[in-house]
Amino acid sequence: MEPDQQGHHHGPPSNPFECNARASNSGIIMVAGQKVALGRLHRHQTVTVTVSETTLAIELTDGDTKVIRRTTNQPVRSIKGQRPRIATQVS
Repeated sequence: MEPDQQGHHHGPPSNPFECNARASNSGIIMVAGQKVALGRLHRHQTVTVTVSETTLAIELTDGDTKVIRRTTNQPVRSIKGQRPRIATQVS
């Protein structure tokens, strides 16, 4: 079996695909090692990002789509946007 058939990704995918990202308190998402500022208006919202070789197309919750050029060639590590973990109380 060739390395690319084993599910190992070495760089951006050749076919566009979608993943989710959750904006931070300041409205920033991180996709494929690239930080994108959406603005405080979008903080704590989960957005859908279409990742291609050269661009990130971010579908905002208000219906707009923001297209940004990719500055990294890192693979996407997480497909689902995660909500922040709740810390347990320390006594």
